[in-house]
Amino acid sequence: MAIRFRVLGAAGSDNALHVEIDSGHAVSRLLFDCGEGCLGALAPSDVLAIDHVFFSHFHMDHVAGFDGFFRMNFAREGNNNRIWGPPGTGKILHHRFRSYLWNLHENLGATWRVSEIGETEVQTWRHELPEAFETAHEEAAMVREGRVILEEEDFIVEAMALDHLTVSMAYKVTEKTRWNIDPERLAALGMRPGAWLKSLKDPVALPDDAMVEGRRAGELRAELLVATPGDSVAYLTDFLLDEAAAAKLVPWLSGCGHVVCESQYRVADVELAQKNYHMTSAQVATLARDAGVKELVLFHVSGRYVAEERAALLEEAREVFPGARFPEGWM
Repeated sequence: MAIRFRVLGAAGSDNALHVEIDSGHAVSRLLFDCGEGCLGALAPSDVLAIDHVFFSHFHMDHVAGFDGFFRMNFAREGNNNRIWGPPGTGKILHHRFRSYLWNLHENLGATWRVSEIGETEVQTWRHELPEAFETAHEEAAMVREGRVILEEEDFIVEAMALDHLTVSMAYKVTEKTRWNIDPERLAALGMRPGAWLKSLKDPVALPDDAMVEGRRAGELRAELLVATPGDSVAYLTDFLLDEAAAAKLVPWLSGCGHVVCESQYRVADVELAQKNYHMTSAQVATLARDAGVKELVLFHVSGRYVAEERAALLEEAREVFPGARFPEGWM
């Protein structure tokens, strides 16, 4: 398994984050925000293959590219037409769907689901293209378990509400723990590889008291299976990083593999950052250091800075957290 990610858009312009989770037998593709022009960096086949779109909030610079995404995918059939966002997402997306003229849609069968992330539950509405998206069909709310909003076979997505004078949703994608066979232990037991090893990894298919190769499955699991924690990537943008936010974020991000985080302002512009509920380079780097993350990727940098100033912004972050970098192609 592997997580691959790419920041879309240029320095000083709208940005987005494209994430792929490759399990070895399938690839799931997630898009976080959809700024103007961001999808141009992806091949059309990649845009058509996006399974979930997650919005942090609905300021223009985070949603201006959605029309392009929807134009390519509005008639896509299947269960991968999913959109997620903070409170208010349901109403905003319903208006967005209804803002087009639909008169050639009757034979098209696409279904879209829009989920609104609350503190204790996730509310979802179903929208049907054959109905010209006339009605938002409310579905049963899902009670949140902790911060988890989505659980798939190979990964989970968590969300946290932050303050940008509106809710700005932060997201974290984590691969599930992988269980691998230790070949040395297998050889030491004098056992040969075979199809039974795949079943051994699944306690539902093969209960602990079941017999396999002359041994109880539970005993073999304890001797042969080695846990490998999955990778993780977090997406944070547009919020005030005060003491209350840091108190929530540090434990949540602890040990995260990759944190993609806005860095709108340089240290000298801290008053602007506070006024506009954004962050400085040093604040972001301090968060990464305190959370013990492996890598910090700075993005969503203010267009007020020229290239030399952006380079200085990065150095400010590296003074606090040496593992900070810009997306590829930004320097």
